[in-house]
Amino acid sequence: MGEIRIDVELENAGDRVLFDRGHGAESDIRRARVEGVVDTGAVMSMLPRDVVERLGLATQRTVRVRYADERSEEREVAGPLTIRIGDRFMNTDCIVGPPSGDPMIGRTVLAALDLVADCADRALAPRPESPDYPLLDLK
Repeated sequence: MGEIRIDVELENAGDRVLFDRGHGAESDIRRARVEGVVDTGAVMSMLPRDVVERLGLATQRTVRVRYADERSEEREVAGPLTIRIGDRFMNTDCIVGPPSGDPMIGRTVLAALDLVADCADRALAPRPESPDYPLLDLK
């Protein structure tokens, strides 16, 4: 099994709201394009502190995270941001990680965008039942 690396477009969702309401220019919306690692073991996504600062995301709260080696620590959560993978996007918050690390895309994003990780082929793709847009279960 291999690591899945994908191109991700990020945008400050608050900046977008201001622009949509007629405040400022579209060029004022803070954006970043990064290569992220798909982490099917993580619930939330994580962005390095330098990317969070470049996007101008505000700290929302603090959470305790547990790493694969069982260490745990407190981390800030920042947002709101828009994550776009291919032609699918969502608004969410992110865990703030150490600067200059790899952005990680967690299960919340994969579920909301209805994307499936194929570790054998190192690919991320829409589920076959939902090739055009996300199909989300409501029960």
